[in-house]
Amino acid sequence: MTIQPTPEPAINPARTALLLFDLLNGHVKDADRAIKPRYIPVVTAASDLLGAVREKNIMVAYAQANHRADNATTAHTLRDTNNRLSRLDLNAPPELKPVVAGGSWEANTIDELAPNREDYLIPKYRWSAFYQTYLELALRTRGIDTLILAGGSTDVGIASTAYAARDLDFNLVVASDACTSNETDNHDQFMQRIFPRMSRVRTVSEILALLA
Repeated sequence: MTIQPTPEPAINPARTALLLFDLLNGHVKDADRAIKPRYIPVVTAASDLLGAVREKNIMVAYAQANHRADNATTAHTLRDTNNRLSRLDLNAPPELKPVVAGGSWEANTIDELAPNREDYLIPKYRWSAFYQTYLELALRTRGIDTLILAGGSTDVGIASTAYAARDLDFNLVVASDACTSNETDNHDQFMQRIFPRMSRVRTVSEILALLA
């Protein structure tokens, strides 16, 4: 007799939230305001996911970088490289040019994934969407125990948020094809060897099946 595998637990819409992370104009779009090529499939997948969760009345939150224009609230710790892995001079003064400044066009979520009035906007000042923000409070007050993560960068903000969510005992579902990184090998390493230790790593189509 063939033993059928037990289906994995479905995603309960009433106890789930989607967090779209840093899908901002300054990251996703070039100066001509066209979506950068590596983001095109990511935005498509994230749009499909967003549409599906809205149909299920699932909570949607947007983590958005909110740096001061003078970079006064940005981390200036000593480190070997910048985010593009270019070597830094440890004796040089910190660079004072943020990637995106709060209140600018660059800091807004792209129109293709624009928030609705009922959504939660989470301004953040570090990599993690949980660090000194109201995200955990918003999730707890709604009885949320499962968080779907999508956005970028996989090895920076998504990873930092995933570690924090895991330590706060949230169930995690990482939308693998709705995340991206400048470093493809880093993206693959996290999806294949790191995130599975703390979450379910699923494509958007697999997540939609779990929601159905």
